[in-house]
Amino acid sequence: MNFVSTRGNVSEIGFIDTVLMGLANDGGLLVPEKIPQIPAEKLEEMSKLTYQELAYEVFSYYVDGEIPDNELKALIEKSYATFRHQKVTPVQKLKNNMYVLELFHGPTFAFKDIALQFLGNLYSYVSKKTGESIHILGATSGDTGASAIEGVRGKEGIRICILHPHGKVSKVQELQMTTVNDKSVLNLAIKGTFDDGQRIIKELFADVEFKNKYHMRAINSINFVRIMAQTVYYFYAYFQVKKETDLKKINFSVPTGNFGDIFAGYLAKKMGLPIGKLIVATNENNILEGFIHDGVYKPGEFRSTFSPSMDIQVASNFERYLYYLLGENPSAVSILMEKFKTEGKIVVNEELLQQVKVDFAAYGVEGEDCLQTISKYYAETNYLLDPHTACGVAAFESCNNPSEICVTLATAHPAKFNESIERCNIEQTYPEQISELFNKPQHLEVVEAEKAEVVRNLEKLFTVSAK
Repeated sequence: MNFVSTRGNVSEIGFIDTVLMGLANDGGLLVPEKIPQIPAEKLEEMSKLTYQELAYEVFSYYVDGEIPDNELKALIEKSYATFRHQKVTPVQKLKNNMYVLELFHGPTFAFKDIALQFLGNLYSYVSKKTGESIHILGATSGDTGASAIEGVRGKEGIRICILHPHGKVSKVQELQMTTVNDKSVLNLAIKGTFDDGQRIIKELFADVEFKNKYHMRAINSINFVRIMAQTVYYFYAYFQVKKETDLKKINFSVPTGNFGDIFAGYLAKKMGLPIGKLIVATNENNILEGFIHDGVYKPGEFRSTFSPSMDIQVASNFERYLYYLLGENPSAVSILMEKFKTEGKIVVNEELLQQVKVDFAAYGVEGEDCLQTISKYYAETNYLLDPHTACGVAAFESCNNPSEICVTLATAHPAKFNESIERCNIEQTYPEQISELFNKPQHLEVVEAEKAEVVRNLEKLFTVSAK
């Protein structure tokens, strides 16, 4: 299995090199040279596997022997041993044709744990094999930061710096990141938005000399391993629902801001999973909805919402989809991405827009609609949705055919977003792990959203780690 850049100037690198490169050195994103195809008979065999066994099968297509089988299995077992539910990602039925896939049973109560527990262990594995320190840099709109820190903290040879938008994440999200008292962890609260942090991250990774000097590695979903790990639960959800019903195809409604989670579903579909419709659920920061409806990808004015993890205007993984939409033509991708850089928007023609509408549906959920969905489902089913999952459920109600079965991805535990739950006049009980956070001191630096200031702080962290 070889990996290539969406922009064409990185080609035929293996899995480990893909993990370490993160953002492609030409500024593009890494994708498999050929997407593995899983035939129907193989899917039937996979349907009988545990989550860990299924992860091994899916990962093996991409790892392609670069990690010995027994070591890959051990990495997977270690990564999912930290989850509170035996099934890792169980499915719950809420209505006859609607299920939720619970992705919040990991250490930080968010779906990011599923990929980042594995990626953290993988980085540790690579560090031990090579003897090199690994310096992880990431930006978060809320959940990635805590999951990334939890995935690597305490691991020898690893340092991590996370940027988050100051005052624009939930209190629990902030506490999960900043109450970690560890010299190998640096939290930078930037005076700006997630998009500012993501821009700085991409600029730093595009500086190949700087990246190589400090052994910098990516933890955001620009790293293909994040996508690979997330494809597994699409397969697992399909197999769980199929055991209960005569299922031919399945739809998924996915709350998404950075397009990573929904792209994992797109990848699963291209691998052979019988997915019918992929529904993109966004909030008022609805650049993705605009593209899917009109073929115009253009950031609007940033808005803070009840679903802060989706408060993103520029979706990193959109370029990966663009690559496949344009027929795996890196030159065409490069031209459009350069236009986006200079003109601030991407426009596709009518023929490509029709393909987009075959691949996706989309619905942007306004704030009150989000809160009403939480209240409605709590009253009718006694199931408490977090605000991101509520956006997914509202999108399901708007876009899904009543005769078709749909799974909405429940991306976080509602305890992480009590600010929104309280607005619905619902009182919830915090899990003990979250309650304990409120009594701990915080460790963070508040900085300007400027590359130079981030670099100064990074160099202090990396210099200390090198001694």
